[in-house]
Amino acid sequence: MYDVIIIGAGPGGLAAGLYAARARMKTLILEKEKAGGQIVTTDEVANYPGSVENASGPSLIARMVEQADEFGAERKLDTIKEVELNGEIKVLKGEKGEYKAKSIIIATGARPRPIGCPGEKELTGRGVSYCATCDAAFFEDMEVYVVGGGDSAVEEAMYLTKFARKVTIVHRRDELRAAKSIQEKAFKNEKIDFLWNSTITELKGDGILESMVVKNTVTGEETEIHANEDDGTFGVFVFVGYTPETKLFEGLITMEGGYIKTDDDMKTNIPGVFAAGDCRVKSLRQVVTATADGAIAAVQAEKYINEAFDV
Repeated sequence: MYDVIIIGAGPGGLAAGLYAARARMKTLILEKEKAGGQIVTTDEVANYPGSVENASGPSLIARMVEQADEFGAERKLDTIKEVELNGEIKVLKGEKGEYKAKSIIIATGARPRPIGCPGEKELTGRGVSYCATCDAAFFEDMEVYVVGGGDSAVEEAMYLTKFARKVTIVHRRDELRAAKSIQEKAFKNEKIDFLWNSTITELKGDGILESMVVKNTVTGEETEIHANEDDGTFGVFVFVGYTPETKLFEGLITMEGGYIKTDDDMKTNIPGVFAAGDCRVKSLRQVVTATADGAIAAVQAEKYINEAFDV
């Protein structure tokens, strides 16, 4: 029996684990793959307060894991398939076992959203990627396309210029949505080009990405772009937003657009169940806000236990 079980080991979950364990609560952090969430795919974390120069996502997460471990939080790898949240004792049923707790913190995060065009799924890992840090090196001195116009798309495009000979940002509008400071850097970068008012409608290739069909959102005209003959392929990196990992809680917890609704104390509509990080309704999804969510959720979970169980 745990005091608190945290589902997800991204920045929000790890911060919750750190605060819960420090409060001497019996704490378990469950993660289905590996600790870190989306931030482990980020090459540079320059906007996290106090992060050292050239800090990377993996290095930041490694320290968070170390801190949670130091204070006694348990960590296990398992995929939760079913939850029972309404009773006084919450029950989580995973592939490897069943877990019980007095409170639950949901920190399941979000996953990259695909373009949704024909050929994308078949060519993922064969030219199509959602992680520049993971796959940039495969496109050394080749051409790559970045889909999206927000902060992450433009930042990843700049990172890709370290490897690719040319990077083209494909955006459905005629101007970027990224912060002005990020835009300025991109416009100054000689390796970055722009394909405005454009969407990718199909990705083609026999086992490897060889061409893509691009549609002009203004004229409706479609153009097929082929890989350079010498290269044989090119890269398409997709950064068009995220989908919250909340399907497990549909019909149980109040949501909005797939994101979990909470109050300022991270409380959901179910007593003893809290949410933190990218999976909840919020105006800014960044490492700094996820860790703040996690800290608040853990403190509130302790208060809930003290009151509900007369500790």
